[in-house]
Amino acid sequence: MTIATLCASAQTHTGGLPAEVTSFIGRRHEVAAVKRLLSEARMVTLTGPGGVGKTRLALRVATELRRAFPDGVWLVELAELDNPALLPQAMVAALRIQSHSARPPLQVLTEHLREQRTLVVLDNCEHVLDESTMMAQALLRCAPDLRILATSRQPLGAVGEQAFPVPTLPLPAPGGDAQPDTAPTMTDAVRLFAERAAAVLPDFTVTSENRDLIEQICRRLDGLPLGIELAVVRLRVLSLHQLLDRLDDLFGLLSAGPSATVSRHRTLRALIDWSHELCTERERLLWASLSVFTGSLDLEAVEAVCAGAGIAHDEILDLMIGLVEKSVLIREEHPYGVRFRLLDTIRQYGRERLAASGLEQELKSRYRDYYRRLSREVQAQLFGPAQAKLLTRLRVEHPNLRTALEYCQAERAGLCIDMASDLLDHWITSSHLGEGRDWLEQGLAEAAGRAEVRARALWACGSIAIIQGDQASAVGLLAKSRTLGEKLGLAPVLGYVALYSGMAAMHAGDTEPAIKLFEEAVTHHRVGGDPAGEVQALTWLCLAHSFLGGSESAVAAAEVGIAICDAHGESWHRAYTTTALGIERWRQGDVRRATALEHESLRAFHTLDDSVGVGLTIEVLAWIAAAQEEYVRAGTLLGVVRNVWEAIGAPLLGFGHLVRYHDECEARTRHALGGHAFQAAVKRGARRSTDQALAYALMEEAPSRGPTGEAGQYAPLTPRETEIAQLIARGMRNKEIAAALVIAQRTVEGHIEHILCKLGFNSRTQIVGWVAEQARLAGGE
Repeated sequence: MTIATLCASAQTHTGGLPAEVTSFIGRRHEVAAVKRLLSEARMVTLTGPGGVGKTRLALRVATELRRAFPDGVWLVELAELDNPALLPQAMVAALRIQSHSARPPLQVLTEHLREQRTLVVLDNCEHVLDESTMMAQALLRCAPDLRILATSRQPLGAVGEQAFPVPTLPLPAPGGDAQPDTAPTMTDAVRLFAERAAAVLPDFTVTSENRDLIEQICRRLDGLPLGIELAVVRLRVLSLHQLLDRLDDLFGLLSAGPSATVSRHRTLRALIDWSHELCTERERLLWASLSVFTGSLDLEAVEAVCAGAGIAHDEILDLMIGLVEKSVLIREEHPYGVRFRLLDTIRQYGRERLAASGLEQELKSRYRDYYRRLSREVQAQLFGPAQAKLLTRLRVEHPNLRTALEYCQAERAGLCIDMASDLLDHWITSSHLGEGRDWLEQGLAEAAGRAEVRARALWACGSIAIIQGDQASAVGLLAKSRTLGEKLGLAPVLGYVALYSGMAAMHAGDTEPAIKLFEEAVTHHRVGGDPAGEVQALTWLCLAHSFLGGSESAVAAAEVGIAICDAHGESWHRAYTTTALGIERWRQGDVRRATALEHESLRAFHTLDDSVGVGLTIEVLAWIAAAQEEYVRAGTLLGVVRNVWEAIGAPLLGFGHLVRYHDECEARTRHALGGHAFQAAVKRGARRSTDQALAYALMEEAPSRGPTGEAGQYAPLTPRETEIAQLIARGMRNKEIAAALVIAQRTVEGHIEHILCKLGFNSRTQIVGWVAEQARLAGGE
């Protein structure tokens, strides 16, 4: 994930909450009531029919309570979860817990939340009701300061749960006097209608002439927010009079409902039926087809999955536009492109239609095959300049990838482990390491699948086990993979088996045998034309030679690895190779070069959101500080990195042989500072936010005029970034900036991403404006 992407994500999320796309109307009394309940009970569930506004109310309450929960307010969206067994993994991912251990996800959650004051919003629990209840109760037992705000069509039934039925929006009393649009007596239902209508017809306003019609429409819709939003779309072609007449006809048979709740269910169903009837035949077919997607979707995916199932490829775009205009599809801007989603109620309706169409199995097969193909294509392109973009794409598609894996598993295990192996880098770089191993182990438990597919799945599963610290399981899995690889003559399999077997040997302290294994891996990958495998083997060869004092061999291996990465425009594996080279330069006493290498790696790891890499480089920077007798800095960095390792679940995960250097650094720093001063330094580091810790590790902190012009803030940009920003303001392109500063164009691009992130911008135009503003402030204007 690029820094620009991370920044843009931060702009669309408040902590762990999505930004509101449309304004929030009314609900003042409900917000106050739910906040009061959360102060008294540790779990509150908002209940009510679909479309009543449970999710919007929960998000508004959570947003207003952010300051009361210093450790975070997080949304866990369960509508995208079809398999209840994956609920703990989904929650780990939603809370952005970077767990790389082999612990069960529920244990990871309880340990993470145990001492935190956190609010978790569990949204749309009704289809995973029992699992949501059990997990909520387990977490509440272990985390005394945790609060849970759930939404469901019915209470969960958890111990201590407080249910809050969400009412429909307040309705105007029938026969009331017309009021001007600014009247304080305008009800929430009318206000919602007026605002959404203005989005459809920009000149629309509530007047004394039309207000009575609007109030009648809102009463006819029972004050259901989703009902109002669906009905307002009709104003593109209907007048208010016509809309009311159509609603009277539509709901004429619903008035005999046995209760208000049942009536509202039927009202919403009738509205969705009406929306369906207003669609063309092709739009209805696409609506049903789109319901096969679990998460959000993009145009490329829709064209691949839905075209051919009764719809021509060249029809897709126009049909999508039609569904967006009818509010069936919701269009969303993301840093990585435009995506679309179906509200859960709309998706479930579409799935009913899909089941009745006879096309369900065909669409599921198309969907499965598309995401299998996407996984394979991304894996093939990952070693290159598009790496960050591709990994981000997989993260966004994770709900769909998960469902596609379920379809693969249902058909045959070989399909599942093949796709799960393709996603190995996704499992490693995202918060889904345990889930990836689960998919592989489930498929491998069945004696199905081609031998070469099983051989790859075995070493992939073994590599995850090594990262999780489960060395015993890793050795067994790798041995089975080697047996198959040798039997079938599979050089790629033997190359990765040698690589990961070498890592296991390093962990066990057998460095010399590990070197032979890494050399074997280099040979296999070089012959097989696999630069990614070769670079990984060269990186570990560097670490192993360095650990034994073989400086010349260590440097040679790293330099070859870096050259391969540069030739392919690759950054992730390059960062690990650079880190390994930095460790060796530090061992040689060249702390200046070592620091520069670790800073370069740290920026890359932060860009890619690789927490293990970030922790590793900050570790090395602490060792460097101690070597320079900068003990306060060393202690502070040890505090920073302690937070990283605690979040991951283990120190120096996957690099256990380096623990010796950590222990030596800590002992030396403690001795130099004394126990009290050492603990104080560590606490200072641990208290730093992620951004503060990164700036400190990169030595980019300096009193300066901030982006708001206030003195005494930390400099938003480094001197080099400021220089590049000024060149951008002069209209220079990246290639011209690189030539002017005599640096690589890729380096310029990296600096620009840092500038955008630090300033919270999305475009070069904003940088130009910022430079002009800084010049104005500096001139005292």
